[in-house]
Amino acid sequence: MPVVQGNEQLVFTADLFDAPPTEAWTAKFLASDGHHLLVAVDDKGDSIGFVSGRGVAKALVAALADVARSRGCYGMWVATEPDNSAALATYRAAGAAPPESSVIFSWTFG
Repeated sequence: MPVVQGNEQLVFTADLFDAPPTEAWTAKFLASDGHHLLVAVDDKGDSIGFVSGRGVAKALVAALADVARSRGCYGMWVATEPDNSAALATYRAAGAAPPESSVIFSWTFG
């Protein structure tokens, strides 16, 4: 399973995201320093996941860690629910330290 890096042109299926990505949002995200999007593609070239999942999360998280190390980052983090056993197992298998307790505040608008 290849993990795409660089400026390759890809077509993403909207179901990979919480909402369909817009052209303006995508361009802004990819043009911002420090933003990296790693995508897993199948043998036909279709996108099947990105850093967060679809059964390829370990490879994607490991690839993101490689990018972070190569760019001199001091670390990385991810948030998940404490009862999300699949995510917890994935992050542990990819070499993450055991989770620390934390509190996350969020705002919902609209």
